[in-house]
Amino acid sequence: MTVTHPPVGARLPASVCEQHVICSRELGRSPTAYLYIAVLSVALFLTSCSNDPPSPVTLTGPTMGTTYTVKLYVPDNNIDQTKIQSEIDTLLERVNGLMSTWHPDSELSRFNKSKEMDWFPVSAETAHVVSAAEAISTLSDGAFDVTVGPMVNLWGFGPDGGDTGPPSTEQVAATMARIGFRKLEVRASPAALRKQNPDMYVDLSAIAKGYAVDEVARVLDEHDVTSYLVEIGGELRARGSKSDGSPWKVAIERPLQGERSVQSVLELRDTSIATSGDYRNYRENDGKRFSHTIDPRTGRPVDHALASVSVIAPSAMRADALATAIMVLGPEAGYRLVTQEALAAQLIVREDDQFRVLATPQFEAYVLR
Repeated sequence: MTVTHPPVGARLPASVCEQHVICSRELGRSPTAYLYIAVLSVALFLTSCSNDPPSPVTLTGPTMGTTYTVKLYVPDNNIDQTKIQSEIDTLLERVNGLMSTWHPDSELSRFNKSKEMDWFPVSAETAHVVSAAEAISTLSDGAFDVTVGPMVNLWGFGPDGGDTGPPSTEQVAATMARIGFRKLEVRASPAALRKQNPDMYVDLSAIAKGYAVDEVARVLDEHDVTSYLVEIGGELRARGSKSDGSPWKVAIERPLQGERSVQSVLELRDTSIATSGDYRNYRENDGKRFSHTIDPRTGRPVDHALASVSVIAPSAMRADALATAIMVLGPEAGYRLVTQEALAAQLIVREDDQFRVLATPQFEAYVLR
């Protein structure tokens, strides 16, 4: 019997001092949900219990099978909220229309359906995201790979996935022939993608949400907003400070099944954070658990003790992709990568019924003591 553990969308209960809560979602299979790669952070916008400063303006709405939340401070609330929210909604609809694999008419879906191996024209945005993904693929030696989509579908986690149980060795081997980031080419001008295998399938789930966060931040920058926190499904970007001059506070969820609790609280200014993990979105078959995170190098779900990874980076897009890459690499190889590259990263590793936290000095600098 196969049991699928669906995305979790419930919010953490807010205490008196935690009045604004933003939780990530592991995304379900709705027509708009294309970002199925789990992002398991919990972000808490923490407010003071006494002498509260002015409340932020809050903009929120549905997107990408989850929600977005923008909190911003503007002197005297002198801001056209309706105009900014309209621009954000239009932007997010465009990103979804370009990069969704759940929408059959999206730009990316049309590329995936094409059997041509000539250059396929795409938007500058799609080419930019694929190029950024390629850089993380090279850095991680293929642990991050946007061509892994067919394998994710085969294991039942994508838009074309089923619930027939684990695939056979033969099915995995056949599908692996369609995977490999080096078989995908991208050019910036004129923007286009090209396949080396007509059956290749590109899925930007593990990077496009971070890109969307960065683009929402760009909209706010264009409106001269200098204090904001942008969140889409758990990926965040912070700029400036709150109205009292204090930094934005963000909490990382402790990777526990069946409950929500905080592992650590960070203070962020002018940076982004993304978290990836395996403890909520998974499948069970005959008592064996299969992670939704597929290793593109083996074609199989990851099977190691790494429970979650959080990465802080200048852009949410880079943090998003790096968190997934490290999650695939596992605790040893993942930690070697973050130390080698001097990344701000925290890895939470299972050890029997406890957790061991591996954090780089660059990450520790953000932790609230």
